[in-house]
Amino acid sequence: MTRKLIILAAVGLALSGCSSVGGEGFGYGGYSLVRPRSTSVGDGSMAVTPPREWNRVSTSWAIDDIRAVEDWTLNGPYLDSISFVTGLKGGRYIIRQNRRDAQQVPKFRSDMTAPEITAMLESFYRVKAGAVEVKTTSLKPRPLMGYPGFQWDYDHLDQDEVWRRGRVVGAVIGGRLYLVLLDAARMHYFDNALPDFEAVANSARFRRG
Repeated sequence: MTRKLIILAAVGLALSGCSSVGGEGFGYGGYSLVRPRSTSVGDGSMAVTPPREWNRVSTSWAIDDIRAVEDWTLNGPYLDSISFVTGLKGGRYIIRQNRRDAQQVPKFRSDMTAPEITAMLESFYRVKAGAVEVKTTSLKPRPLMGYPGFQWDYDHLDQDEVWRRGRVVGAVIGGRLYLVLLDAARMHYFDNALPDFEAVANSARFRRG
């Protein structure tokens, strides 16, 4: 996850948008506008409603299952991002990686518990996103789209010496992983984006084709 899921461009946390569904076409710099209305994200199986305009980020090189992951930002991925992991199948990675790398982010498994998923996400931050320290501040039950899930709150210090803060709301539904993830600079940007994240996570629902 993918940042996602669980889903920072400057340190390799670049999560992919699947198309311009629900927003506008991608313009200069690989961004498209997401308007405050019901919007399909990731593989299209989840719809959310942001309370204000965000920007969808188009990057296609970093994710194993491109269609399952999407990333939004207000002020640029280095400062704030909301990432979505939608319907990630068991046996898939949240990040593309070389099999010969000494350190690997584990694959998602359909039988993973909440602590195992958060450990997978923490591994992503340490191995791929340049975090030198990751601190869990809370892990508790929280539903997502009406299904039993979890909320993980955490802080991480990156190699640029900036502390960032994150919140993930996630669930395994039908053996597939669904996550909504906020990650932002701890000073100002996290608190600024948190109300939007809560509105987005609380509005999440299955979108039937």
